Amino acid sequence: MSLSDQISAQLPYLRRYARALTGSQQSGDAYVRATLEAALADRALRAEIAGSRTALYGAFTRIWSSGQVPQTQAEDAASLPEQAARTRLATIAPAHRQALLLTTVEEFSRADTAAILGLDEAEVDQLVAQAFAEIENETSTDVLIIEDEPLISMQLEGLVSELGHTVTGTAATHTQAVELFARHPAGLVLADIQLADGSSGIDAVEDLLKFGSVPVIFITAYPERLLTGERPEPTYLVTKPFREATVRAAISQALFFHPHGQG
Repeated sequence: MSLSDQISAQLPYLRRYARALTGSQQSGDAYVRATLEAALADRALRAEIAGSRTALYGAFTRIWSSGQVPQTQAEDAASLPEQAARTRLATIAPAHRQALLLTTVEEFSRADTAAILGLDEAEVDQLVAQAFAEIENETSTDVLIIEDEPLISMQLEGLVSELGHTVTGTAATHTQAVELFARHPAGLVLADIQLADGSSGIDAVEDLLKFGSVPVIFITAYPERLLTGERPEPTYLVTKPFREATVRAAISQALFFHPHGQG
């Protein structure tokens, strides 16, 4: 496999991390592009990140931490939700969110997370613990679950309730989702991609967003199909089968940038 192919295989997951970290597809993808540009200019770095997923995320972290992305890249498509996201970024230490996302959503080990962040494992443990403590203090919201597998739907409902949120309903089809949301708009949506009647969770969410802006977390077994960077794509994405800690982290990030379920 060529160097470019090795790097390309990891890009969907780096995009997922970058988008969740910044709260925006535009900003997240801009940092990923900056990382690739740095690798293009440095042959040794290019070989390093091709051979190690940990090294790729480490290179991204250095770009993120130094703010080497030209401001215009992040501002060109900046919307009001993204501007609000930037304001929120100033209210919490980024290292907390990085450690949480790396160990849950991206499923890195403590040792690899420490290497990516340039910390020791004890410091990673402290950051993750602080991040989870912050989750416990989050303001509750109403949640709509769009999922056609009853057991998964019940698992998500239990998890959401344990976090102190209220499930307004569960939908197994596009039509059910729109009807439920029309009756009771939610502050957060958890959506599967493929639904029971062959309809699309993405299409359902597009119709929900006609009622107003709301953060959405997509849940899919094939994240690479939705993380190409070539079109408008999800900001928050959880891979099936998921761990509860991963969903908790994704919910935390979504509500961090949309504290009242608003865009």
